[in-house]
Amino acid sequence: MPLDTAFFARPAPDVARDLVGALLLVDGIGGAIVETEAYAPDDPASHSFAGPTPRNAAMFGPAGRAYVYRSYGLHWCFNVVCEPGSAVLIRALEPLHGVEAMRERRGGIADRLLCAGPGRLCQALAINNGHDGAPLDGPPFQLEARGVESAIVVGPRIGISRGVDTPWRFGLKGSGYLSRRF
Repeated sequence: MPLDTAFFARPAPDVARDLVGALLLVDGIGGAIVETEAYAPDDPASHSFAGPTPRNAAMFGPAGRAYVYRSYGLHWCFNVVCEPGSAVLIRALEPLHGVEAMRERRGGIADRLLCAGPGRLCQALAINNGHDGAPLDGPPFQLEARGVESAIVVGPRIGISRGVDTPWRFGLKGSGYLSRRF
């Protein structure tokens, strides 16, 4: 079942948990989401913490849109917008569709590492700033609800310096495709 705007118009931690196991495709290439992180407007680690800026404008727009930003000037990171000022970072997925294209984009590395990390995921799926603000309920995106209930592990977010103890990182228990073990 496709995910609609109402799915995303909820608190980011709820959306982050419910996205684990969902199918994410960009132009038909992608797989099952295995790791997410939630960010909220009152969260010191969130890009929205200081309020709207040109960089984070998508976070304050409608739910169910992409928020894409460059991390450390190197890698694109893909988020889904939830309630105003909230978003979920898609940290990793299990490659299932278009694996050959992902291998080409990522330079032939091991399949386990194709989408293990937000920068790797964006490179494998060819996500860039042109996707920022795009609706997730139509091309090039396809997001489908997970078919079965997944066993979820929870822990603190990684790669941040503020709000590090907030347990808003969610992952598929036992997945070999996580960006980092829990």
